[in-house]
Amino acid sequence: HIGNVMIFAPLSVARQTVSEAAKFGIDVKYCADQSDVIQGICVTNYDRLDRFDMSVFDGVVLDESSILKSMDGKTRNTLIEKCRCVKYRLACTATPAPNDIMELSNHAEFLGVMRSIEMLATFFVHDGGDTSKWRLKGHAVESFWKWVASWAVMLTRPDDLGYDGSKYILPALHIFDHVVETENNSGDFFGLPALTLQERQQARRYSVNERAVKCAEIVATAPHEQWLIWCNLNIESETVAKLIPGAIEIRGSDSADKKEWAALEFARGGVRVLVSKPLIFGMGLNFQTCHNMAFVGLSDSFEQYYQSIRRCWRFGQEHEVNVHVITADREGAVVENIKRKEKEFESMLRGMIAATQEIAQKNIRATGRETDEYLPKMEMKLPEWLRSMSI
Repeated sequence: HIGNVMIFAPLSVARQTVSEAAKFGIDVKYCADQSDVIQGICVTNYDRLDRFDMSVFDGVVLDESSILKSMDGKTRNTLIEKCRCVKYRLACTATPAPNDIMELSNHAEFLGVMRSIEMLATFFVHDGGDTSKWRLKGHAVESFWKWVASWAVMLTRPDDLGYDGSKYILPALHIFDHVVETENNSGDFFGLPALTLQERQQARRYSVNERAVKCAEIVATAPHEQWLIWCNLNIESETVAKLIPGAIEIRGSDSADKKEWAALEFARGGVRVLVSKPLIFGMGLNFQTCHNMAFVGLSDSFEQYYQSIRRCWRFGQEHEVNVHVITADREGAVVENIKRKEKEFESMLRGMIAATQEIAQKNIRATGRETDEYLPKMEMKLPEWLRSMSI
């Protein structure tokens, strides 16, 4: 019996999953609604969740499951409730947040391990009167990570769990920082660097033209290679697309069909320059055909930055990856802020792996199939009474 499995993925990723599976001889059916479901493996977008009866599936997979932490309560609860009847559940994310207690609790509840409220009551205490601030109980640290390792595996490379990681070596990653000078049009007499989030956003708006021109100059240095351009504002992507011949701009307001077309065309090399936002194409897609990218607008979200780079700098990439980060002189320490978050993320991830490594190895290897070869030494004779019953 082949069980039915549904994969939920971000927009555009679902279609690419079908083509990627075909490379390995695996049939995956893209489903727009329940009428498209077939026996075997199906895939759809998260925004089509309400169109499916999950009781007909034996397994469900969440691709980019960190979406659990960013969903509104209603959607998150719907996903958890609708999948509760599914026997096998798998959640996969490349950017777990070790200090995001709600993300961990949502994953535990989705997998049917423990309800969020029960996890918090068991391992955490409130910090003051703010119910959104939870602190791990001092005596529960070891028990908590042992519990997490019983249902989750954390690793960055196969050798984190004692396996051979020699084949999982990515090409070099080169980060180039470009700071453009801008005129002081903000009304600030001294032209001081922006400190608050609002001031940084304002500084970005004043420097759109300068950053767009710089981006076009960088792209022109490799006119025959693919480029992936990341922006945060529509005015940024619009301006950049006009300055780069043949560039395709994709906005949030574009149709799902147009977004999926652009992603697939870029992945196969049919589009040379793709201009868009991390919120649209920054999660889950395979763009290994491209090894050049530029950030014309950089937000304070480390997850968006990390995920966007990983669209190109991922397993299967054959070239060294070049990432150009373009900021304005008045944006303040936005780049340093991202780098600080990156170091914190890597440190916390290493801590999680170290804390759960031994337990995870035992749990994974305990699920392995062990068989003993049977070598008979005596001839078996069937008793007469059993022989007569079998006739």
